[in-house]
Amino acid sequence: MSKPPVMTRAIERGLAPLKGRRASHLLPRARLGGPMPWVIAIMVALTVLAAGGALALTNLVDRARADLAGGVTVQIVEADPVLRAAQADRAMATLRDLPGVGTLRRVPQAELEALIEPWLGGGVRSEVVPLPALIDVRLDGEVGDATLDGLRSALAEVAPDARIDAQSDWLGPVFSAIAALRWLAIGLIALLAFTSAAAVWLAARNALNANRSTIEVVHLLGGTDGQIARIFQRSVLIDAALGGAVGLVLGAVALTVLGAQFAALDAGLVQGGGLGGFDWLLMGLVPFAAVAIALLTARMTVLASLRKML
Repeated sequence: MSKPPVMTRAIERGLAPLKGRRASHLLPRARLGGPMPWVIAIMVALTVLAAGGALALTNLVDRARADLAGGVTVQIVEADPVLRAAQADRAMATLRDLPGVGTLRRVPQAELEALIEPWLGGGVRSEVVPLPALIDVRLDGEVGDATLDGLRSALAEVAPDARIDAQSDWLGPVFSAIAALRWLAIGLIALLAFTSAAAVWLAARNALNANRSTIEVVHLLGGTDGQIARIFQRSVLIDAALGGAVGLVLGAVALTVLGAQFAALDAGLVQGGGLGGFDWLLMGLVPFAAVAIALLTARMTVLASLRKML
């Protein structure tokens, strides 16, 4: 009875084949022929998309907060245009003399009509729809409740119909929704990492079962569990690296296309959510994280299975 080819080669060359490139030939696998590289590519692409979305939302919130920091809007809601204009003039004069006020700008009537045109249509006349007088105020410091109370007290006499609001308060619900979306993206990234580990675990178990006889021969020749695990790790490393590279390219292309689409909207808030160089660097680390998860999962799976198998 002739010896199996694997045993013959191992006897001829000793235990040296259990290390390096030649060791992987004991458990051959076709590159890109199985589902593993493609599964990892899909997972990495989805992770890049989720990470890019989370980073873009973070940039959007940070830039919006920076733009609105120190911003206060004063509205004169008097219906009579003459009284409204008089109160606006007195409010402007009072605000100029207050300490901590940086810049003032009275929003022109034409700009107000352009702001409400998407909701009320064109040709809006102030006689039909009384528009409040708006004053854009920029303070030197942060806007807090004490600051707003001080402004209200200062304007109470000269502009009794004035309403004072921090500009950041207008976007409070938007910021809360964006924060929820960021947590959703982080949860999706964690779920994709778990799914990738589960796919590697399943592939490693299948590979162990398919090569059970070969593993038994290697054990008979003196091979250790660690040496056999390294053989599987090498195979997983190649598959994970190929899949990670493909997934990174697919995810980057998708993010670029989406970014161009959102930039075409020409909306200030949306344009603030662009990705910077550091963001792209972080997303470039996703394939390396995928490879690390795959290697760790494969090693733990193989070692645990070998202890039960032999």
